[in-house]
Amino acid sequence: SELLYDVCHNIAKEETYEIDGEEKEMLVHRKGATRAMPAGREEVPEVYSEVGQPVLIPGSMGTSSYILSGGKNSPGLSFGSTAHGAGRLKSRTQAKQDYWGGDVQNDLEREGIYVKAASGSTIAEEAPGSYKDVDEVIQVSDELGIGEKVARLRPVVNIKG
Repeated sequence: SELLYDVCHNIAKEETYEIDGEEKEMLVHRKGATRAMPAGREEVPEVYSEVGQPVLIPGSMGTSSYILSGGKNSPGLSFGSTAHGAGRLKSRTQAKQDYWGGDVQNDLEREGIYVKAASGSTIAEEAPGSYKDVDEVIQVSDELGIGEKVARLRPVVNIKG
């Protein structure tokens, strides 16, 4: 299959933004965020220059994930960034206390989602109930114009190390 796009999970990039009416070069560190540059920005790979940077937003093992394009408001509102996932509601430690991996796996497989993991503990810490509602996260990004919805993806297989 063909690679759509690849992006680092944590990244620091030199970028230029207008601040108080003046162009400024700065180092933008993204942790818990991902780059979401709109069409026409020099930072966007040429193949995506007319549509904006692809933005991959994962949900949990049991929810949708999304493909967005960088929104026109992202440079001014969020330094060309949006969320890089649904975000955790529970720590991994709390999730392992609240969920049993076998139950989570069975629930997902009843939904038609196959799970392969190194251990039940790994499945428990990634339980869908440990994450925020990805649909709400995407809606906020879309409404603010920092990441525009392109496609919603349904999980079929989850592989956890």
